[in-house]
Amino acid sequence: MFRSFSLLPLLLLGFVLAMTTARTDEGMWLLNEPPRQILKERYNFDLTDAWLERAVSGSVRFNNGGSGGFVSPDGLIVTNHHIAADALQKLSSSKEDLFALGFLAKTRAEERKCPDLELNVLQSIEDVTARVNASVKPGMKISEAAAARKAILGEIEKESTDKTGLRSDVVTLYQGGAYHLYRYKKYTDVRLVFAPEAAIASFGGDVDNFEYPRHSLDVAFFRAYEDGKPAAVKHFFKWSKTGPAEGDLVFVTGHPGTTNRLETLARLKHRRDYTLPYSLYRLRTFEAALSQYSEQGTEQRRQAGTDLHRLANARKAMGGQLQGLLDPQIMENKRASELAYRMFTRGSSGPSDWFHSGATKIADIQLKFRTFEKEHALLERGDAFFSEYFAIARHLVRMADEMPKQSGERLREYRDSNLESLKFQLFSPAPIDAELEQIKLQTSLTFLAENLGGEHPIVRMILAGKNPAQRASELVKGCKLGTMDERNKLFKGGMKAVAESKDPMIQLTASIDAAARELRKRYENEVEEPERQAYAEIAKARFEVSGRNIAPDATFTLRLAFGTAKGYELDGKKIPFQTTFAGAFERSEKMHGREPFNLPNSWVDNKAKLDLATPFDFASTSDTIGGNSGSPVLNREGQLVGVNFDRNRHGLVRNFVYTEVQARHVSVHCRAVLEALRVIYKADKLLDELEVGS
Repeated sequence: MFRSFSLLPLLLLGFVLAMTTARTDEGMWLLNEPPRQILKERYNFDLTDAWLERAVSGSVRFNNGGSGGFVSPDGLIVTNHHIAADALQKLSSSKEDLFALGFLAKTRAEERKCPDLELNVLQSIEDVTARVNASVKPGMKISEAAAARKAILGEIEKESTDKTGLRSDVVTLYQGGAYHLYRYKKYTDVRLVFAPEAAIASFGGDVDNFEYPRHSLDVAFFRAYEDGKPAAVKHFFKWSKTGPAEGDLVFVTGHPGTTNRLETLARLKHRRDYTLPYSLYRLRTFEAALSQYSEQGTEQRRQAGTDLHRLANARKAMGGQLQGLLDPQIMENKRASELAYRMFTRGSSGPSDWFHSGATKIADIQLKFRTFEKEHALLERGDAFFSEYFAIARHLVRMADEMPKQSGERLREYRDSNLESLKFQLFSPAPIDAELEQIKLQTSLTFLAENLGGEHPIVRMILAGKNPAQRASELVKGCKLGTMDERNKLFKGGMKAVAESKDPMIQLTASIDAAARELRKRYENEVEEPERQAYAEIAKARFEVSGRNIAPDATFTLRLAFGTAKGYELDGKKIPFQTTFAGAFERSEKMHGREPFNLPNSWVDNKAKLDLATPFDFASTSDTIGGNSGSPVLNREGQLVGVNFDRNRHGLVRNFVYTEVQARHVSVHCRAVLEALRVIYKADKLLDELEVGS
């Protein structure tokens, strides 16, 4: 029918090209494929090699899921308080709650060493697409292709690690359309320098989370050390004393976690109807359990604080994603975009055939995945075992089996390139709260039974004739993995030590490992590898039609985003691009100082000394997502003007589609940090170090 209307494919193609080029500030751009032309045309900005070099070398990845940046030549790093929360929790005790009360090292000797915090700084990127694709030969079965791809990825990473001594990760881009080798310098001696009180770092709490206007000092400072001395860094971000004016161009250099913009309509429907509802059910279940636990007392609240914040944050983010996929216009735009690709040069070998073939395969894959997705999430991903003890036990059980193999034949997390980072986490001296572990495990075992049914064979085996509360108590009270000696004994003893272990958590993990591995194998052979091959076809079509003017989806690797400092309108009201200290006091007073709008005493007592006109937080159109938390926000000169910490609720849909109508990313203003350090915290040495950079 469509062939008689020869203009229709061209009109639809024009729609696609308009979508890929006219989105004002869209893009989490690769640093080795930066948007030079776009920045020149839109903002008359020349993105020089020198600017990029400083941005790459100054940016830091926090391996617990966030970003940061060097802000002095002596290894000083700024990030978010909520990225620092894990370290703050592990450095705290029942007698000293650094998360709630804050911390300031007045001298470098007072800086607190974090037990298991690893930082990565990107050193180089190499395109290894041709080598990876060459390993998969025509006519290979899916299982053979998966094994070949796994082997070459391990080989490339091991070669790089052996040659350079750097952490080396092959990253999949465009869902299988390209493969880049990222090399990182690691810092594992990381020390806490400063963190404000939680009440001001997350002022407004869950009520204001993903909202705007905001009034949060969501910052923390760490220092990287080498050989027992502060790391000497060549490139760092000078701290601006002024910050952005409305309309100024700003950049974000950080490590966005995951986006799904290049996924097909069928894949997004699967997320909407299966993945997200399950995930939200899980998050709400665990959040309710930990909220109830935290109400038992001050110590329980401290123990549960970090996990509870993560759960609440994820629940709100995924809820926003589901709302986006329930928006008919978003799904219709995706459908129209795919139709355009399918019709382009229809009838001849080219983009339409590649796209049609790939999209059809992905739709078929979803039908298979939904038959075992839940079991895979519960057993292999570990949703049924929300426990630090279980995570340790699984690694010990699997390492005993994996380590005798060649690196390229192991499960990805146990390859030589990943091993040192894994062992750094596995042998962390951070304390584990057994009481909290029992509540988490009881909740997740109940969640397992709710999803698979009490008569399911795997549920019956795991519960071992007990209810979830009894089984969790038995597992946690009998577990010895909280001690370093026990972990070392099992790690060094290998398969024999694991097989002879009487630890109930080790025994549980070993008993389900075969079933979990089979689910992982099914996922790799029935979902992951087929999807990579299908998306490679789609990427080929996209590159042919619109070139590389579409950034790949986020992969927790360093990206460059840009936008303008800008407010927006909501319900006919203009929302200013920045807030002030005065606004924080006004909001607290309006909410009668009740939690989470209770300002710390340090702020209340020093109100008269503060310049209340100081900008607090600001919004911009830059394209950010989870993982960007702590990202440096830079001006044209590469100076730090802010620290990214959130999006507003209108930006939650950015997992699937970029919009700047009301969507904004939110940052702490550089001047807010300086004023608070000067007046509230009397952090003179830290101020001196920042102002040296200025």
